[in-house]
Amino acid sequence: MTNVQPPKNQSQDAALNEGLLQDSAATQPPFVDEHEFNIRLADNDSYDGLTFEVIEAEVAEGKRVVSRGVYLAPNLITTLSLLSGFYSILASTQGEFYKASLAIFLSAILDGADGRVARMLNAQSPFGEQYDSLADMLAFGVAPAILIYSFALEPLGRIGLGCAFVFTACAAFRLARFNVQVGIVDKKYFVGLASPLAAILVTSAVMVAVDHNEWVGQYDTAVMFLFAAWVVICGLLMVSNVKYYSFKEFDKKKVPFVVLIIGVLVMSIVLYDIPVGILAIGIIYALSGIFTTIKAKASS
Repeated sequence: MTNVQPPKNQSQDAALNEGLLQDSAATQPPFVDEHEFNIRLADNDSYDGLTFEVIEAEVAEGKRVVSRGVYLAPNLITTLSLLSGFYSILASTQGEFYKASLAIFLSAILDGADGRVARMLNAQSPFGEQYDSLADMLAFGVAPAILIYSFALEPLGRIGLGCAFVFTACAAFRLARFNVQVGIVDKKYFVGLASPLAAILVTSAVMVAVDHNEWVGQYDTAVMFLFAAWVVICGLLMVSNVKYYSFKEFDKKKVPFVVLIIGVLVMSIVLYDIPVGILAIGIIYALSGIFTTIKAKASS
């Protein structure tokens, strides 16, 4: 009888898992030693040849296992978001501010889509989480800062450079804090303004200025300082402890029928002037978190 050999990758994964999980009692969270697990993972990986592979530890059925490869669909969507952010930077440096703004909006849409696709396909992974954060840093931390600097802050010299950098640094702080607080904070709320929303606030402000340049152009100095203050405020909101409703559970609950009608009316108003409407909704959302925080502090 012929012995059937398992595929190479499958046999390698099995060997890795057997070596890493030989003590079942030690593999049950929270008893697993993360440092020891990583050392054993590195020791069991051969790293042979010019290979392109992702090897990561995951929890499956309560056990730590090693898996190879990445999930295609959500990571491709994240890559498209990264590409949109990259294109926005190029467009900003070439003075095509409206195209740069639209690219950031597209990144925000794709950023929301990749997480939903991953949850829908049960294709969530540590690699995907880290890759998404890196893409967000470019699309919502670097791209908006370069956009507003190229559009309004460059004439301010070092002041403009500093204000744009504050936004980028705060986005990095926001994403790092979010990564370490996953599973700790309530998923119904964001602690601090989410980086895509902060990027939309900055981007929609630029689009409003581009659309209404007939009156903005009369107050160039005032507009530059207004944008400088605006980008710093948006950055600081990201690293604040203000709680914002995340809407992650909103689509799972029924609401009164009148809410749907109100939504249609809001959409009709926004369609009259999309950049102004989006900016207005963004400002209302940003103020809502501040208002609820102040109200909670006053009542406590």
